[in-house]
Amino acid sequence: MRVAFVGLGVMGFPMAGHLAKAGHDVSVFNRSPEKAQRWAAAYGGRACGTAAQAAEAAEIVFLCVGNDDDVRGVVADILSAMAAGGVVVDHTTTSAKVAREMAALAGEGGRWFVDAPVSGGQAGAENGQLTVMCGGETGAYARAEPVIAAFAKASRLMGGPGAGQLTKMVNQICIAGIVQGLAEGMHFARRAGLDPLEVAAAISKGAAQSWQMDNRWGTMAQGEFDFGFAVDWMRKDLGLVLDEAQSNGAKLDMTALVDGYYAEVQAMGGNRWDTSSLVARLEK
Repeated sequence: MRVAFVGLGVMGFPMAGHLAKAGHDVSVFNRSPEKAQRWAAAYGGRACGTAAQAAEAAEIVFLCVGNDDDVRGVVADILSAMAAGGVVVDHTTTSAKVAREMAALAGEGGRWFVDAPVSGGQAGAENGQLTVMCGGETGAYARAEPVIAAFAKASRLMGGPGAGQLTKMVNQICIAGIVQGLAEGMHFARRAGLDPLEVAAAISKGAAQSWQMDNRWGTMAQGEFDFGFAVDWMRKDLGLVLDEAQSNGAKLDMTALVDGYYAEVQAMGGNRWDTSSLVARLEK
């Protein structure tokens, strides 16, 4: 299939690579041209000078950019260049509001829009093992899902436009609480004179087990936070969550509390630390 990928960050670069490896005809655009050229050298696709050039005649255009305004700008640029009936698949984590806006805009031009935020982090993107939460029309998702499978271990349509973003918000709410629990557990273990790694070995096969414990407890114990999902990104996501909660009436006391803790980590200079750095504010 003729596809395009806009946004070649730590997630987009390998995701677009999996599309090329799967045999799709891939054009790419990135605001830093050298990154697009590096991608083309690695995977053999085409690096383009604008998003519209990358989207020319594309049946599916994948986005993985920064925020709501970035999505609005790119979609406005690419819609008329895409193939008639083409589908925009947006992997950016945004508000549900902008997903609904873009779905309506795409529909006016005879195209489709699927909001499709992901979970699994950089490792999931590199290994083609992402989980993708989608919102949009059934027909549009049906066209996109076999292509998404190039970099996903699981993909699910959650409902109409915006439903994928709302599901990603649930994902971030759950992660925030788990990471804060792990941070407090490790802090307590240390104050109690226990070896944190021995504690993990003792409890990680029981009810306390989680992906975060399996993958982050050891590095938390070593004070290593230079990988994974950055605090700045998590605060952006939690800001979207809290805005939506204000709109729908959800009571998110814990999420608001943890968002404040991440603000403290930022004040410590941990903007680009991994989200497991919540333990650093307890140990400072």
